[in-house]
Amino acid sequence: MSAEEIADAFKKQKTRGLVIVPATQDATSGNATSVIPAAAKEYTAVDREDQVNIQISFDFDSAALREDQKVKLATLCEVMKSVDVSVFQIVGHTDSSGSAAYNERLSLLRAQEVKHHLVSDCGIPDNRLEAIGMGESAPYDETNPRADTNRRVEFQALG
Repeated sequence: MSAEEIADAFKKQKTRGLVIVPATQDATSGNATSVIPAAAKEYTAVDREDQVNIQISFDFDSAALREDQKVKLATLCEVMKSVDVSVFQIVGHTDSSGSAAYNERLSLLRAQEVKHHLVSDCGIPDNRLEAIGMGESAPYDETNPRADTNRRVEFQALG
C-alpha cells in the first residue's frame, strides 16, 4: 500500500471504530466531564478494503522480525507519525497450521515484535500502540485457512 492509501484507510477506520464514552456528572462539582474516545482491547473486524495489512514474513516457529521485513514498515511508520490517530492496534494473524492455542500465542508474539520495532526504531510512542494476537480466528482468505495471506499483521486506528 502507498502512504496515501494507508492514511485513507486509517481515516475510514477511525471514523467507523471510534468508541465514545458518554459524558458523566462529577458528583462533587456537578460538572459534566468531556466526551473522550476510548480504545478497545479486543479485535473488531474491519471491512477488507479498509484493512491495513502488512505482509510481514517471519521464519518458521519464530516471532523475531527479520531485517528484510523492516523496510515494509518504513512507510507505515511515517504515516503513523503524520495522521491524527491517538491509538493504533497491531493485530497479529496466522494461518491454520498448528493448534489454535499455539497460533494465538505466536500471533501475539509477532504483533508485540512489530510494536517493539515501531517504538524502538521508528519513534512511535509506546502508549499509541496496542498489540493483540488473533491466531487463526480471522483469516483473510476464508476459503483457504492455510493460505500465506492469512499470515499477516493488521493495523487498526482506534481513536
